[in-house]
Amino acid sequence: MRITRRVAVILLALAMAACSGIETHPDEVDTFAAGDYRYYKWRTEPLKNTGNSADPVYLIDPIVRREVDAALQDKGYRLDPERAQFSVDYLYATGLRLGETSQEATNLTPYPTALPNRQVDQATVDNAYALGGVKETSNIALQFNDIERREAVWQVVITKIVENANRVDRDALNRDLKKAVSQALRPLPRVQ
Repeated sequence: MRITRRVAVILLALAMAACSGIETHPDEVDTFAAGDYRYYKWRTEPLKNTGNSADPVYLIDPIVRREVDAALQDKGYRLDPERAQFSVDYLYATGLRLGETSQEATNLTPYPTALPNRQVDQATVDNAYALGGVKETSNIALQFNDIERREAVWQVVITKIVENANRVDRDALNRDLKKAVSQALRPLPRVQ
């Protein structure tokens, strides 16, 4: 009975993680691990919003820096610009992702339809609308560069589908970025 309960809890945790809407695509960590790095610095200075812009990058910049610093320091890396062996840089960009074509769509129309007593129920059609179409994404690429060799040694791309592009929830943004950066930097080795 205990094993069944543990397996159920593990499966539930995995299902919740899969439904988070955050995807990470890390490179292989071998090149980075071979560098035996301990110290890092940021490649660029923090962004300053001198023009009071509403661009989301000004909200994201301090959060990304804080979370990357916390995750790297948790693994034993130290922020020290004087002794830095690698630099951290990131790129933020919005993107678009095409949705899935519904099985209920026809060659006459790409939109799903329901005919009474002939096709699927309305809930299936509603799900097809929700999963179909173009979705806006927020993408952050973190890149680690070897300072001496001046080349990239590791990269990860974080992607999240934007639920409401017209309203930014700062608390949700903080939570999502914390989870995303933690998940993205998980493959990195700890400092020996």
